[in-house]
Amino acid sequence: MRAEIIAVGTEILLGEITNTTTPFVARELADLGIDVYYQSVIGDNAQRLTAAIKLADSRSDLIILTGGLGPTKDDLTKQTLAAYLDEPLVVDEPAMAYIEDYFARAQQTMTENNRLQAMLPAHSLLLKNPVGMAVGALYQTLTHTYMLLPGPPSELEAMFTDSARPLLIEKFKQANVLESRVLRFHGIGESALVTQLADLIDTQTNPTIAPYAKTNEVTLRLTAEATDQATANQLLAELEAKVQSRVGDYFYGYGEHNSLEKVVVDLLKQRGLTITAAESLTAGLFQSMLANVSGASKVFNGGFVTYSLAEKAELLKISPEYLHKYGVVSEETAIAMARQAKALLKTDIAVSFTGVAGPDKLEDQPAGTVYIGIAYRDQVPFARKFVFSRTRNFVRQQSALTGLDLLYHLLVADK
Repeated sequence: MRAEIIAVGTEILLGEITNTTTPFVARELADLGIDVYYQSVIGDNAQRLTAAIKLADSRSDLIILTGGLGPTKDDLTKQTLAAYLDEPLVVDEPAMAYIEDYFARAQQTMTENNRLQAMLPAHSLLLKNPVGMAVGALYQTLTHTYMLLPGPPSELEAMFTDSARPLLIEKFKQANVLESRVLRFHGIGESALVTQLADLIDTQTNPTIAPYAKTNEVTLRLTAEATDQATANQLLAELEAKVQSRVGDYFYGYGEHNSLEKVVVDLLKQRGLTITAAESLTAGLFQSMLANVSGASKVFNGGFVTYSLAEKAELLKISPEYLHKYGVVSEETAIAMARQAKALLKTDIAVSFTGVAGPDKLEDQPAGTVYIGIAYRDQVPFARKFVFSRTRNFVRQQSALTGLDLLYHLLVADK
């Protein structure tokens, strides 16, 4: 089974949005044992899209088109594919009823072009959209399979997970079972991690190891093939044990859609612990990351953003004399911020951030200098110094993630 992914959208070609849907689909297909040999991006142009579909036909068995399923004039994907297949577009009545109900509930007038979102090529299978209005479709000939998926990542991922993936499993069932396991790491770069695992990667056959560098972290996808699920999982467990023995200090969790903040919030909820934060250079980023996790309100009720010396003194009740003596960019101030935040909000834990995001120096400290303080339960508060490079925003993001990483290891150690 050879697959090809065609992303449709002029905005992708112009760099106005980042194409995150193609990597998602490619990873999902790899999990199913379907090889993706080609990927392309085509603008909102029927002639060029038709040429791309024709080329894909000559070299691929499964052609997946993403984007261009909306109601506007430049949404041409399903019309172009229908014309190429010599099939009319037909209305899917349940999808049409859903759209009509949506507009009725919103007390808005539905325009005629919204009907297009409920249409699909005749003789195709409907792919439901659980979070949007544009339906997808799967169409098969004797030699090829075509799939239409929406462009917005939230819609595409939900549709693929709920509808497309089960259909692909049903129609293209592999002789063997494929099982994957995603391991997530923070605090180590891709090159360093790969170096530690070089012999395992160089000699891999089954299972396989695929490293992926993401923003401020690295993931490993382990994939095993076997005649049954139990054997595949045993192969994965044996390989993971070797990986963990070498780089386990940087490991924090499993899963494609997991995150360090989610793991930390889940641990806090399991332990029944509350947390607050006092942020200077990160300006609330750490607290925002916590609040992005569903259920965070059970452990996090609020905190402090104290960007200036005056706000550190007023909101955190740290004396100006103390701040002038040690400076705002110091271990002492980071400790005081964490200690005061914990005391003022009466939480079990407080994390503080102070430093120099850049681009200029502060208190003769170079850009990228960061102190992270932690007041953890009844333990003596402490602070760690870090020096991060690159851009101002990278320093801020890496600071917040490093604070989560420190907290994660404290929670794991304190069982």
